[in-house]
Amino acid sequence: MRKRSYFDEFIGPGWPDPGEMEPFFLAPHGKRWTFLSCNDCWGLTAEGVDGTEHLPEGKGRTDIHLTMLGHADFGVLLDYHKFGGGQKEVFYSKGDLSRLWEWLETKHGDRMPIGLFIPFEAAWKAVKEFMERDGALPKSIDWIAGRDIPSDAFPEP
Repeated sequence: MRKRSYFDEFIGPGWPDPGEMEPFFLAPHGKRWTFLSCNDCWGLTAEGVDGTEHLPEGKGRTDIHLTMLGHADFGVLLDYHKFGGGQKEVFYSKGDLSRLWEWLETKHGDRMPIGLFIPFEAAWKAVKEFMERDGALPKSIDWIAGRDIPSDAFPEP
């Protein structure tokens, strides 16, 4: 399995040491999720999981993407995609689902449902578990399958 990062200054092969990521999640309020780039969306990738590293993309290789979208007031939305080799799994962090039709605007202009954001501390546990378990879906938080979310919860920008 090959690991890739797109997280602040950690861009490229491998995943950062958890200690280097932790402050972005657990710093005091007002200092969390602050990056020099002013970006609010980051990710970790595992390519070639489940013994498929030798296969090319789109030809049986299974990849996993964990996307992290943070907001100072609402926490972090985690988006877990596992796809390839005939499978596609999509899960989102499960926050207060009564707020699925309330949105915030990302720095890229997308509108995201507040009901999928979870506290920074819970998100950190899940991200750390994702890294410790080589891309497995973390069990430390509740997830909701993408197919179970109404399509109008993600409005067009």
